[in-house]
Amino acid sequence: IALKPDYAEAFNNRGNALKELKRLDDALASYDKAIALKPDYEFLHGMKLHMQMHICDWSNLQSQLNGLVASIAEERKVTLPFPVLGLTDRPDIQLKASKIYANEKYPEPAVWGELNTLPADGKIRIGYYSADFRDHPVSHLMAELFELHDTERFEIYGFSFRNSSNSEMRQRVANAIENFIDVSTKSDTEIVMMSRNLGIDIAVDLGGFTQDLRTGIFAERCAPIQINYLGYPGTLGAPYFDYIFADRTVIPEGSQQYYSEKVVYLPHSFQVNDSQRKISDKVFSRQELGLPKDGFVFCCFNNNYKIVPETFDSWMRVLKATGGSVLWLLEDNPTAARNLRKEAQIRGVDPERLVFAARMKLDEHLARHRAADLFIDTLPYNAHTTASDALWAGLPVLTQMGQSFAARVAASLLNAMDLPELITNTREEYEGRAIELANNPFRLSEIKKKLEQNRETSPLFNGQLFARHIEAAYAEIHRRQLGGEKPDHIYVESLVK
Repeated sequence: IALKPDYAEAFNNRGNALKELKRLDDALASYDKAIALKPDYEFLHGMKLHMQMHICDWSNLQSQLNGLVASIAEERKVTLPFPVLGLTDRPDIQLKASKIYANEKYPEPAVWGELNTLPADGKIRIGYYSADFRDHPVSHLMAELFELHDTERFEIYGFSFRNSSNSEMRQRVANAIENFIDVSTKSDTEIVMMSRNLGIDIAVDLGGFTQDLRTGIFAERCAPIQINYLGYPGTLGAPYFDYIFADRTVIPEGSQQYYSEKVVYLPHSFQVNDSQRKISDKVFSRQELGLPKDGFVFCCFNNNYKIVPETFDSWMRVLKATGGSVLWLLEDNPTAARNLRKEAQIRGVDPERLVFAARMKLDEHLARHRAADLFIDTLPYNAHTTASDALWAGLPVLTQMGQSFAARVAASLLNAMDLPELITNTREEYEGRAIELANNPFRLSEIKKKLEQNRETSPLFNGQLFARHIEAAYAEIHRRQLGGEKPDHIYVESLVK
C-alpha cells in the first residue's frame, strides 16, 4: 500500500488479515477503502456489510441492504453467499447468491473422469470433509455421531482441511473416525484423487461456504454422490451437490424450489447433537456475571452479526414492557457492545440493562446458562448450535420462524423437543410471548419442567436414534445410485412410533 496507495486488492487483503486478527473496526475501514478505489470490486460489498454487522454498526444499513439484494437479483458478483444468510430472509436471493459465487469461483469441470459406486455387498464408504475437526460448533455437534456409526455397515473417513491444535475435541474426533486423514497440505486435485482411489461412495461437505472452504474438491467430484450438511445452513447452488440433509421444518416441501440440491428429509430435526457434552458443576452467582439478583434475565448468546435492527427493536420493546429485566448478550468485540448500548439509548432503554458475557470454556459457558430465565432468538439467522447449548443446559429458547433454512433451525430443534409453544410466526407474537413468560413465573416454570423431561426422552439428544436415521438415509442414497436412479427427494421414516 505504501508503494501503491491506489491498490484496491491490497486493501481487500489487508481487510481479510485484520478480520482474522479480530481488529474488526480496522478491517471495515480497509474494505471501505478497497470499495472506494474500486466500486465494482467483486464479492466485496457483502463482506463489508457483514463486517459492519459484526460490530453492530447499522449506519445506512437498509439502503446498503436494498442495493445488495437488487444486485444479487441482477446476478451481479457483489457478495459471498454466507453474509446473505444473516441479512435477508429471502431463500430465492440466497439461492441466487450461491449460484453466482459457485459458478464464478468453482465451476463444474467439463470432464470428471469415471466414478464407480461399489456394489452393495461391501461396506458403504462415507467421507466427511471439514476444516472444523477441532474446538468448533460443527465438531461439538458431530462428535458423538462419529462414535456411534455402525462400522459393520459403513466405513467412515474424515478428511481434515486444517492441521488444528491438538485440542481435546480434535483428539476425540480423530479417535472416533476409523480413517482420519490430515489433507491440509494437499491440493484439491490431490484430495479428489485420494478420495476416488479410496472408493468413497458418499462425500459429505460439513463446511459449505464457510471459513477455509474447499469447494473445488466437490466441483471436481471426489465421490459419485456429494451431500451438503450442517456447516452451511442453506443451498450451495452448485450442480455437483446432489443432496442436502434437512427436515420438514427447515425446508417445507413448498420451498424445495429454492435449493439446487435434492432434499433428504430426516425425521425430527436435521441437526445432529452430542448427548455427552459436559456441563461444568461450577455454580455462577448472578452477581459475578454482572446480572441483577432479582430481575428477569433475557439472554441471547448468538454471534453479534446475527443481531439486525428489527430484532433489536423487538428486544427493546420487551425490556420496556418488563420492569427490572436485563438482556444478556455475548461480547464478541468491544465495538459491538458500545454500539448496542448506544442503540438501546436511542430506543429509550437504559444502556446498563444490556449485560455482556465474555467468552469462556464451553462446559462453564453451558453452566452459566442457568443464570438466565429465557433465551430470545434472532431472525433471519437463528440460534443453531447456541440453541442446542441452551436447551441442553435447560434454558427455554423462544424463536420466531422465518422463510429460509437459517431462519427455521431453532423451530426445528423445538419441534424435536416437543416444545411448539416456544415457536412464534410474527414479530408481535414473538414479543408478546416473551413478555408473557417474563410476567408469568408459573407458566415459565412449567415450560422449564417440560424441557427437563423432554431432554431425556425426545429425539433431539438421542445420538443412537440420529445415527440410525442418517445411516438409513445413506443406505437409500447408495441404493438409488447403484440402481442408476437420479437423485430425488428422500423421506427417512422415523424409527420412533
